[in-house]
Amino acid sequence: MTEKRNFADWLSKFRSSIANYGYYIDFDKVYRNVNDIKVELNILNSLIGSRNIEDEFKSILAKYPETLKCIPILLAVRANEIYAIDGDGEFTYDFKKANHPTDEYVVFMRKTGLFDLLQNHIISNLVDYVTGVETGLDSNGRKNRGGHLMEDLVESYIRKAGFEKGKTYFKEMYIHEITEKWGIDLSAISNSGKMEKRFDFVIKTDSCIYGIETNFYASGGSKLNETARSYKQIAQEVATIDGFEFVWFTDGQGWTSARHNLEETFDVTEHIYSIDDLENGIISKLL
Repeated sequence: MTEKRNFADWLSKFRSSIANYGYYIDFDKVYRNVNDIKVELNILNSLIGSRNIEDEFKSILAKYPETLKCIPILLAVRANEIYAIDGDGEFTYDFKKANHPTDEYVVFMRKTGLFDLLQNHIISNLVDYVTGVETGLDSNGRKNRGGHLMEDLVESYIRKAGFEKGKTYFKEMYIHEITEKWGIDLSAISNSGKMEKRFDFVIKTDSCIYGIETNFYASGGSKLNETARSYKQIAQEVATIDGFEFVWFTDGQGWTSARHNLEETFDVTEHIYSIDDLENGIISKLL
């Protein structure tokens, strides 16, 4: 680059969040999960307000043993087996198949409070209840969705710059795939002896191949220092390879707590950019 950028100015433009509308809850997934057990939940609805809930529960299990698979989600658990221990001993309950005497499942329902939930009209419909449970559980998926937000954002700018997926840009390519496709020797990228390096994106132009990494850190942590050190090493290794450039798109106010490590990488990495750089057309300028 012809003009040296100011790190403090660059860092000051980092964002606190890049959440899109689908980040908060994946409702399609919620509805699919509920729909998969909707029939069984409606069968169990007959227990709501029951005055003889234990006997009616036994009757349901005898006629419709498949309703067992619904029980864990009523406790916001995604598992076919649930472990529990108290003064009466320790037990592992199987809800995939009725592998225990019915009385044991009755004990489970009583001790976990599920009978009370159903019998005393605390809820009115299990389908609605499980929809709420699934919505709550899906909020745990924000971390995984967040990991893809920056990747998706960068890809949108790559496409906007005129590159075409599978032709001039590629997603998730390993070093050996790049070597096989274009015959370039990338053995200098050691990745500290760990598993083979995979780039989030690879862009191929007439004059160069660009290996691209993306990430966003809304909060701090030890991982940020490790990431900065790792990418600093990659940048230094790539500098010895003709026809290949390393590009890192990163952002997020989490970097504030790891600014010194990021600055070290910034000083030796020619192509390190933020969302602000993306918005100002850096991809078209660079490529």
